[in-house]
Amino acid sequence: MRNYKIVNLFLFFTIVPCLLMAQSVEKNSLSLNLKYYNDNNITHHLLVQAKSKINGKFQLIPNIPVTFYINSDVTKENLLGKGVTNEKGEAILEIPPAAKDSWVKSTNQNFVVISNTTKQFDESRGDLAITKAKLKLDTLEGKIIIAKLVALVDDQWKPIAGVDVMVGIKRLGGLLNVNETQSFTTDSTTGGISAEFKRDSIPGDQKGNIVLVATIVDNDIYGNLSTEMTVPWGKKMIYTTNFDHRSLFARRGHSPIWLELLAYTIVVAVWLVIIYLLIQIKNIKKLGVE
Repeated sequence: MRNYKIVNLFLFFTIVPCLLMAQSVEKNSLSLNLKYYNDNNITHHLLVQAKSKINGKFQLIPNIPVTFYINSDVTKENLLGKGVTNEKGEAILEIPPAAKDSWVKSTNQNFVVISNTTKQFDESRGDLAITKAKLKLDTLEGKIIIAKLVALVDDQWKPIAGVDVMVGIKRLGGLLNVNETQSFTTDSTTGGISAEFKRDSIPGDQKGNIVLVATIVDNDIYGNLSTEMTVPWGKKMIYTTNFDHRSLFARRGHSPIWLELLAYTIVVAVWLVIIYLLIQIKNIKKLGVE
C-alpha cells in the first residue's frame, strides 16, 4: 500500500507539471500583409502574405487557411472567398463579379483577410484600404509612350500627381525598361508621364509586335496597378529550324559526319585492340600446352 502511494506521488509531481507547462506554451504571432492588384483595368485580385517571427527571424508560413472580405464588416454578405497559403506563404484570390455591388458603393474600398486558428498560431487579421484608380497607356508619333493615372475623387475620375510609374517591355524574365530611366513621376496637370522608346533592335513576334507595360508597384493609396498595350516597334522574328539538318545539337541521326566518323573510328579501334588481346591470350595458352 505504501509503495502504491509513492507511485501516485511520483506521477503527480512529474506528469502534472508537464501538463501545466504544455498548457502555458504561447503561440507565435502571425502577420498578414494584404495587397491589391488591378490588372489592365479588367481583373482585380488580392494577395496575402503570412509571416511570423520565429527564432528571431521572420519566416514565411505555408498552409495557413485565410478568408477574404470586401468590407470592414466581417459578415457573410461581404465574403469574397477563401484560400490557403502556399510554400511561399502567399494566397491569391481574384475578386469575383458577385462583389460588384459592394465595389461601386464608394470611391474608397476596404479589404480584410482573417486567418484561421491553428496549432501554432492564433487568429490574425490584415486590413487594406485603397482608393480606386486606373492607369491608362497610349503612344505618340516618334515612339513616345504616354501613361496617365486617374483616381475616383468625389465620384469623378481626376488626374493624380506625384506617383511613380514604371514603363517597360514584357519579356519572359520580367519587364525590360524602355530606356535608361527606371521610373517616371506623374505631373500635376494631366497625371501623366512620357517616356521615349529606345529599344529599336529588340526582337518581337513574327509581325514585330511587342507588349508595353506600365505599372505602379505597392502604392500606399492605390495599390498595384498595371496596364498593357501592343505596338509594332520590335524587330520581326523569322523562325528558322535546323531540325532536319546536320548540326552539333541536332536530333539523333543528324549529327555532323566528321563527328560520326570519329566516334565510329574510336569504337572500331577499341574492338580491334580487344580482339588482338584475345588472340594473344589464346596463343599464350597454346605455348603453355606445348
